[in-house]
This record gives sequence, C-alpha cells and structure tokens, in this order.
Amino acid sequence: MLAGLDPEQRAAVTAPAGPVCILAGAGTGKTRAVTSRIAHRALTGEVSPRHVLAVTFTARAAAEMRARLTALGAQGVQARTFHAAALRQVRYFAPRLLAGRAMPELLDSKARVVTLAAARVGLRADRAAARDLAGEIEWAKSSLVEPGEYVVAAAKALRDTPHEPAKVAEVFVAYERLKRANGVIDFEDMLRAAVWGIEEHPDVAEQVRTQYRHFVVDEYQDVNPLQQRLLEAWLGGRDDLTVVGDASQTIYSFTGATSAYLVDFPCRHRGATVVRLVRDYRSTPQVVGLANAVISQARGTEARLRLELRGQRPTGPEPELRIFTDEPAEAAAVATRCRALVDAGTPAREIAVLFRTNAQSEAYEKALTEAEVPYVVQGAERFFERAEVRQAMVALRAATRSIPGETPLRAAVVEGLSAVGWAPDAAPAGGAARERWEALAALVQLAEEYAASPPVLPIGEAAAVERPVTLADFNDELARRAAQQHVPTVEGVTLASLHSAKGLEWDAVFLVGLSEGTLPTTYARTAEQVEEERRLLYVGITRAREWLWLSYAVARSPGGRARRPSRFLPQLDRSGGGTERAGAGAATKRVERRRPQVVSCRICGATLLAGPDRKLGRCPTCPSDIDQDLYERLHDWRARMAGSQKVPAYVVFTDATLVALAERRPGRPEELIAIAGIGPRKLGLYGEPVLALVGGAAVDDVCPEKTFEIEP
Repeated sequence: MLAGLDPEQRAAVTAPAGPVCILAGAGTGKTRAVTSRIAHRALTGEVSPRHVLAVTFTARAAAEMRARLTALGAQGVQARTFHAAALRQVRYFAPRLLAGRAMPELLDSKARVVTLAAARVGLRADRAAARDLAGEIEWAKSSLVEPGEYVVAAAKALRDTPHEPAKVAEVFVAYERLKRANGVIDFEDMLRAAVWGIEEHPDVAEQVRTQYRHFVVDEYQDVNPLQQRLLEAWLGGRDDLTVVGDASQTIYSFTGATSAYLVDFPCRHRGATVVRLVRDYRSTPQVVGLANAVISQARGTEARLRLELRGQRPTGPEPELRIFTDEPAEAAAVATRCRALVDAGTPAREIAVLFRTNAQSEAYEKALTEAEVPYVVQGAERFFERAEVRQAMVALRAATRSIPGETPLRAAVVEGLSAVGWAPDAAPAGGAARERWEALAALVQLAEEYAASPPVLPIGEAAAVERPVTLADFNDELARRAAQQHVPTVEGVTLASLHSAKGLEWDAVFLVGLSEGTLPTTYARTAEQVEEERRLLYVGITRAREWLWLSYAVARSPGGRARRPSRFLPQLDRSGGGTERAGAGAATKRVERRRPQVVSCRICGATLLAGPDRKLGRCPTCPSDIDQDLYERLHDWRARMAGSQKVPAYVVFTDATLVALAERRPGRPEELIAIAGIGPRKLGLYGEPVLALVGGAAVDDVCPEKTFEIEP
C-alpha cells in the first residue's frame, strides 16, 4: 500500500485517526493519497470499509474514487457527491420523517418555478434572467440565508444581483411558496432535509452516525455553509475527518463555496494533522514554474495556504507567450498550431483551448473548422447552437425587411438585435444575462470584422467590384459559419471555459484572451474578486502536462481600441516597455521605457518577444526555411572577414545573425537593416558583400584582398 508513495503522500496515508488536513497542490496525486489512506486504514483493520463515507463534488470524481478503492481492495466504501449521499439518506428515512407521506418530487431545474415566481411579483424573466434569479436563490439557500435575510446578506457579500435586492427577495419568497404549493423540493431543500432529519430526530442521528464513523471530503475548498452543516451533522461532534483541498484553486465563491473551512481547519480542529503535497507529477518543471510565479503574487485569505509546487517530470519546453494584433489573428494562430500538433502526432483529445467566458468560443470554433481540426465544446453548447444566438439570427433575418440596405452593417446588426432586447450599453448584472449579452455582442463584433473585409462580388461575367456588405450578406455569412460548425465530432480539441476545465488535464493547453477586462473580467470589482480571477489563471496553467501557450490580442477586432495584457502575467513588463518570454522563473522586470518596434513571426504572425526570435523573424517552434548553401557561404565569408580584421568572428556577425540572413535572404539594404543586430554601421561595412552573397556570389568574389581597421 505504501510502495511508490513520496514522503508527503506516505505521511498523509499513515496519519493517525482524527482530524487530518491534506493540502494538495495541482497534480500532486491527491486522489492517490486519499484513496490509499482509506484503503490502508481498512486493510490494517483500523476501520471497516462500510463505515467510511467519502464525499466529493462531481459524479465523475466519486466514480474515480470508487474504482481506485476497489482496485486497492477496499470494497464497501461509500464514495458519493454531497447531493447523492443526502438524497440516499432522505429517501431512506422519508417514511419515518414524513409520517408515511410520499417524499416530494425533486426539481431537476429551478428555472420554470423561478419564471413563475418572477411573474407573480411583476418581473418578466426570460431564460437568462431566470437562470440568474435561480442562481441568486441557490446562493442564498447554500449560504443558509432565508428570504427575509437576503437583502442584508447580499449587501454584505457584495452580490452583483440581477435586479434590485428587494425584488430578488420577493422572487425568493414567491419561489418558496410555489414549491410548497406544488409539493416539490430543490437540491438545497434536500440537503436541508438531511440536516433536519439528523438534528431534530435522535433516532435518525443515531442510525446515521452508527453507519458512518469515518469521513473524507475531497475539494474541501469548494464546500458551502449548507454542505458544511450537513458534514457537521454527520460527524455529531466526532473528529475522524480527513479533508483534502487547495486554497489556490478556490474559483466558485460566486456559488456560495468558501475556502474558509479549509483555511481555518487547524483552528476548528485543535491538534489536527496537516500534510502538504507539493510534488507535481502532472506538469513539466517549466509549467510548474510559471504556475508558481502567478500564484506567488496572490493576496488575501487563500494566500495563507499557498503551496509552492516542485515539478517531478523531466524538463520540457518553455511556456510560450504570444501577442496578436486582434482576436481573429489570435484564433487563426491557435488553430494553425493545433493543426501542427495533431499532424505531429498529438491526439486532438489531448489538446485544449481555454478561455474566460463561453462567448469567446465562436472565434476558435470558426478557426478550427477552417483549419480542419475537429473540436468539442466542454460544459457549454457550441456558439451557433446557443438559444440566444439562434434567436438573434432569426431576428437579423427578419430585420432585412425593415432596415434599409444602405445602413452601415454594424448599425443594422445593432438595430436588428434590439428585437431580442439587446442594446450596446453596459452588460446587465447577473452571470447568465451577462453571458447572453456577451454572446450577442460577439455577433456585433463579427459584423465589424466582416464589414472590414468586404467580399468581392461578381458583376456579370467580365468584372468584379467591391461594394459595402449588407445585412443580408451578413446573414448569409452567419448561416455559412453555423453550417460549418454544426458538423458533429466524436473526438477533438477541447474548447472550454476555465471554470469547466477544473479537474481536467491535457498534454497541450492554449490559454487565450489574457487581456485586462477579460482576465480579470471587468466585473471583478473587489480585491477578493480580482484574486479569484488570478486563481482562475493558475487553474488554467496547471491543466497543462507538457506544452503551454499563453496569448492575448492587442485589440478585439482589426483596428480596434488597444488593450493591456492581463496583470496576472508575471513575464510581462507593465512599464510600457519591452517584454520577456514566459519561463520557469520569469518575473516582471523593468526595462527601457521606449516601446520597441513590433516584430511579427513571418510564418504564423505572432508578435515576437525574445531577441533571438526577433532576429530570426520567426517563433522558435515555427519551421526553419534556412538556405543551407547560403549559410555555409556566409559562415566562410565571416571567418575570412574576421581574420582580415583581426577580430573575433562574432564581432562581424553572431551565429544567430548568420542564421537570420540565411533564412530571410534580404535582397535590399532596407531588408538587411530590418534584421535585429544589423544597424547603419554594419550595413555600411558589410552590406554590399552580404547582399552579393545572398544574390548567389561566391565567397572568393566578395572577400577583401587586404586587411583594414574597423573605425572606432
């Protein structure tokens, strides 16, 4: 059982009975450690498997835990989600608790009842508004907040409410009344029923506590107050509890989850054993180093339990940082690199493109489609399958009958979208309503991009002219894109939001859209909210096993307003000057304040940051097109020139400059001086022979016949 465990994992497995807190960083083998602990205690006779209850947050995680325990010989352990465990107990005890009455039906979704409740108090709630109201009610109930306490609690928590808090409270009251009238309960009611059954019925409490005597809670940083109260009811004052968590992966506080129980565990449980797992077996040291650099800047409560990971895998490639002129260019470059990875043998399922919001997916769906790279969307619908996008496309088609054809495209699209309630002002409050607004804003952005590159339309058979695109043209373009992206795929590159990527991992990960206003989002207004955005980036970085790409676009669309890079990127200088490449120990560094000339990769179009890359004019991972014969002639010429001048060869040109010359093959003085490291002085000294060599001259024809001194 202990074979193959590292010292920290072994300490977690063999820790004595009682309160144990395992602080487990990303990729440190927490599932192995916690299942080995359960199995070790069971196989040594310390506990009986049937007396162990292990709870986590997803059915997938619970299934994995059960499979591992079975493989370790610890059959009989109950591994379930909080909701599944509570439902099982409530159903079992329902005849006793309800005096023979049938258990109420469990709502799969609050949306329908919330819509009716909103109507009862004079609010018209579409699907997005209903989701946001349901989210507020779920937050309140998970936080043990009653309807009459909602207004004060929302103010204290700085909630971004979809309506005035008093109005949300009215909907909350109406929702509870409708549920009771219809004999249904929601998931929070079920958890509360489990708590009530134990707290108010001694016979139920005795039976539950006799059955379950040893508890394990995974992802403890994601526990909410209602789940914590259920856990305490199960424990009944006992302390045989093992919790596992990572405060740096706290990213669901908007749902009511809080890391406070993890952070305060040693205070709440005096004498608790605390074990830190910091050996990262998932990612290369380069990825681990960047993750450490990002989270090392964290502040606030969660930072008290910050772990510095230590990579255990062999060295790998440095994380890549790319800057693009606009988002379409960024998406196209990502798709090109995905295509190259797949062609080189990386399975598409081992590649992921991660972004902050689902509304960002459309550009990557389009780019991957055009690059013929299969993809799947994780945790959300494809862009053109979303209900609000389908409704918007219907509205835009209808608008062609009322909007004059000469109306500028952007104005026409904005006017057409007004029919579905969209306006180009500030996004509404509430997560779902805001995401709906952003999805429709993405259609406006598409219109701007489409108008900036109008198609060439044939006139007759002899000529072709450009004309301004119309709303009808744009509708045809949307239909074409939707048709392309509706091709079903079984396996492909994963497109996912950072939230839905938690718990997953891939060989290659693209973190895109890392600009201010997107990550952190403009809606992160408090210090705590900004820190959660930082943790989102940390979670994204730690999803990568080997290869990591980070990128952002200077503008949203071609010619658009410039944006700044995310403040969380430690390898970027915020002084307005140069930048550094991402790396294991990269950190913000003051450099010359003058903004350097932008140099783009001549192959993929990415902005080049490192000096050698700028000199070559390409990314280090883009294929070289070096003229080997020219390189050898340049090398021979440099040796003769250095000997003639009695100077080291690098004084003439460095090796990197020779490679750049042989790859870029400049044909004119202005092309020669554009290569980094070749200034006016070297152009005057060596420009003529170098251009002659590029043009095919022999070394003997351009070498000097006498020694001369270099001017000081």
